[in-house]
Amino acid sequence: MSFEVGADAYGRFMGRYSEPLAERFVEFAGLTPGQSALDVGCGAGALTAELVARLGAGAVAAVDPSNALVAAARTRFPEVDIRRAAAESLPFPDDAFDVAYAQLVVHFMADPVAGLREMARVTRPAGVVAACVWDHAGGSGPLAVFWRAALDLDPRAHDESGLAGAREGHLAELFAAAGLRDIESTVLTVRTTFADFAEWWEPFTLGVGPAGAYVGGLDERDRDALRARCAASLPREGPIEIAASAWAALGHAA
Repeated sequence: MSFEVGADAYGRFMGRYSEPLAERFVEFAGLTPGQSALDVGCGAGALTAELVARLGAGAVAAVDPSNALVAAARTRFPEVDIRRAAAESLPFPDDAFDVAYAQLVVHFMADPVAGLREMARVTRPAGVVAACVWDHAGGSGPLAVFWRAALDLDPRAHDESGLAGAREGHLAELFAAAGLRDIESTVLTVRTTFADFAEWWEPFTLGVGPAGAYVGGLDERDRDALRARCAASLPREGPIEIAASAWAALGHAA
C-alpha cells in the first residue's frame, strides 16, 4: 500500500469524495474565525483548502508523511506551514492550535491512539480534536462496491473493514483511550457522480491506497474479472451516483 503517489492520482481516486466531505466535517467539528487549525494527514489538501477558506492561510498548518503529497500541498498552499511528519510525532509545541483535525487518516496511523494523543497535545486545553473515517465496515463507504466484488471473487482479500475507526463507535473508543473528553459522534454522507463506469473504475488502477495496491497485485485475468464484477454491480449506463458515509468524532483536549 502506498500514498507516495502524485496529487493528481490521489485526487482522481479520493478527492471527489474527500473535498465535499471536508465541508461537512468542518461543520460538524466547528470552527470560529480567529482560531488556528492543524490538518493532520493533509494529503492533497482537501481539508486544508476548507480551513484556509475559513481561517486564512496564516492560521493553518498541516502535516503528511508522504513526500509527494507534502510537495503538492506546498505548491497549492505556499503560505501554509506544511511539514512532512507522522501523526504520532507532530513537530509542534504543546498547546499550539485551537483545533486539530484528521480527515480520513486515523485508519492509516501506525498507532491511532498515539496519533490522537499527539493531536490533543498540540491543541490548547479545551480545544477540539476531530477525526473521520469512511464506513468501510458498515458497507456504506465510497469503496463498498469495489470491496464487495473483490471479496466475491477472492474471500481472502484484505478489505478495509478492519481498519481503525471504520466501524460504528470505534472512533469514540479511540478518542476515549487517547484521553479526550466530552466525545461526540455522528455520520457524514456525501455524494458524487461519475459520467460512466470507465470513469468510476480508472482511479482504482492508479495504485492509491489499499484498493489500488490490491488491483496492482492482480494479473490481467483476475483484474479483468474484478472489473467485470464491479461493472455488474453498477448501472449499465451513466451517470453513476455513489453515496459515501464516514464516521466522525470529536473530543476536547484536557
